[in-house]
Amino acid sequence: MLFDESVINFQINPSSQEELLSSLSDQLLEKGVVKDTFVTGIIDREKKFPTGLPVQPFGVAIPHTDNEHVVKEQIGFASLKEPVKFKIMGSDSDYVDVSLVFILALKYPDKQLDMLQKLITLFQNEGVLNQLYECNEVDLFKEIMRTNNII
Repeated sequence: MLFDESVINFQINPSSQEELLSSLSDQLLEKGVVKDTFVTGIIDREKKFPTGLPVQPFGVAIPHTDNEHVVKEQIGFASLKEPVKFKIMGSDSDYVDVSLVFILALKYPDKQLDMLQKLITLFQNEGVLNQLYECNEVDLFKEIMRTNNII
């Protein structure tokens, strides 16, 4: 299962992007799905290749890094009480306030591309983004992911 309940977070309140990425990376590390190099890899990659997307009604981010840091596949999720700034994908200077984050730990580049495409399609649906933001139950979250062909 790509979404483990221990890496699904509802309405958390990190003080910064780095704190958010560190916390999610630590959860993945505790599950044994990533190496201890994952956190550095994800933070460094986000600086070089930002993943913030200014979609409506909430900005989203899909941080990910090279598969050399991944032991087995997993996706972490977080909805945020207060948005955290992420640079917009493809930009050096523009930011978006992000309220939903999907952190990808995927081993195979073709799977990563496929998952990114599925998520970007999902992000174009305002109703689903609202459901994800308001969600506070793991089973409901997984049902939303199943209904939208993410899992």
